[in-house]
Amino acid sequence: MFGRKQATAESEAWPESPVAYTHNGPSTRPNEEIDPDSGVKRGLKNRHLSMMALAGIIGPGLLVGAGGALQNGGPASLLIGFGVIGIIAFSVMQSLGEVTTLYPGGGSFISLGERMVDKAFAVAVGWNYFIIWAAVLANEYNVVSSILVFWSDKVPLWGYFLLLWSAFLAFQLIGVEAFGEAEFWLALAKLLGLTAYFIFSIVYAAGGLAGQDEPLGFSNWRLTGPFNGNGFRGVATVFVFCSTFYAGVESIAVAATECKNPGKAVPQAIRQVFWRIIFIYMGSALFFGITCPANAEGLAGEGSGKALQSPMTIALQNAGWEGGVHLINAFILLTCVSAINSSIYIGSRTVLYMAKTGGAPRILSYTNARGVPVFAIILTNAVGAISMMNNSTGGAKAYQYIVNLSGISTFLVWASISFIHVRFRQAWKYQNRSASDLPFKSLLYPWNAYFGIAANIFLAFVQGWTTLSPFDAGRFVDAYILLPLFPIIYFVYKFVKRTRFHRVHEIDLDSGRREDLDKVNVIDDLDVEGALAGDRPSLWKKIARNF
Repeated sequence: MFGRKQATAESEAWPESPVAYTHNGPSTRPNEEIDPDSGVKRGLKNRHLSMMALAGIIGPGLLVGAGGALQNGGPASLLIGFGVIGIIAFSVMQSLGEVTTLYPGGGSFISLGERMVDKAFAVAVGWNYFIIWAAVLANEYNVVSSILVFWSDKVPLWGYFLLLWSAFLAFQLIGVEAFGEAEFWLALAKLLGLTAYFIFSIVYAAGGLAGQDEPLGFSNWRLTGPFNGNGFRGVATVFVFCSTFYAGVESIAVAATECKNPGKAVPQAIRQVFWRIIFIYMGSALFFGITCPANAEGLAGEGSGKALQSPMTIALQNAGWEGGVHLINAFILLTCVSAINSSIYIGSRTVLYMAKTGGAPRILSYTNARGVPVFAIILTNAVGAISMMNNSTGGAKAYQYIVNLSGISTFLVWASISFIHVRFRQAWKYQNRSASDLPFKSLLYPWNAYFGIAANIFLAFVQGWTTLSPFDAGRFVDAYILLPLFPIIYFVYKFVKRTRFHRVHEIDLDSGRREDLDKVNVIDDLDVEGALAGDRPSLWKKIARNF
């Protein structure tokens, strides 16, 4: 770090320039704010990406959708489902971390699908990934509109949707810095809210609430049985819900292109996914099952028209706090704001990166002078109108239909990420590169990568198993309608564009690497003044930057 005199002299030389630090001193780097390939702005800080990995995209899938999973499978199935999908998600994130740290541009695994496998493969992965976020966004609009109608039905459901649609569109068009800052504080609020609920659950289970005659313990497990009488059928059903809850852990790869220092931020964010799985997902599964009966009336909106209820709501009501429904709805509303914001961001960047390489209409590749993909954002937000099926089917049924559509796409995308990792390592070894040269190495390779492929393909086929006996044609179509979409997109694009599967010796391992940023310590705005003065950042600044 610089002494005071040197820093002062250098700062006078570039008085108006944005500051970054290399080993040789300050650098203005005027051309590095806008990514040259995608046209987006590199405006996300390390703390933004870290919080996205830790608590980003947590929304109605976890807080409301868990009610349907609990009802269908029971508390043990919920815990097993979260655990199994968590292990798979961790495996996939290890694969993703290795390739994304080295190649952070172009939507990461989307562009890497073209580089390591085949252009047609990348297009199939990209559109399946977009489907996930179209479904997640629709569900979030569904939930938040239902909550607002619950509070006041003077405005119709579609009226709330239009108000929200316009507000989120305007906010997304501001730029990536606004998105990152909003996500940081909203994600922090979600963590604090879940922590408060976990504390309540412990006190409730221990019998510490005022007016409690005896501890709650695991009485709800005994009330319905661990599997709510559904056995393995219940576990299979829960897998679909849980895949939707976990969807988004891989989104940091999409955001890496807009990160100032991916060489540092991406590995840090990957490591934090482990704590997200343990604390948020496993903690929620445990405490939802303890505090909420699996046969509770009105769970997940069953039998309650267009309304949706969370296990958290029912737990507070059973504990004797009827007014708690408004508190939980306010918390769910906050998570929806964050999740809608994230869904539009991820979905728009997905189609942007595909459009840049010809996998989507070229108009979607447009970015304005501030690096905002305007038409991609408008398209992504528009698909949120799927949520208006709530008007005819009710909130709970609409939610389940859309979840089934997105669940299988999640498994296919995750399997693709693991396959891309395998292809990368094969090419890396064939071209005489050493694994010790990788800035981030996956744990337990190759076992984790092959496990990710096998487990996700297996779950893609087994997730609709309950529709076979007894056979339910409607639910079977809903569960499997998107399964053939991946090969259809792949083979149609391959036939039309005549793409070819890359051999390992043909794979380009050098272009698109941002190794220069591995050597750059880009300082967040919180630290610039102190760095110029030669001071170390204070404790609170370190916490704010690295939380």
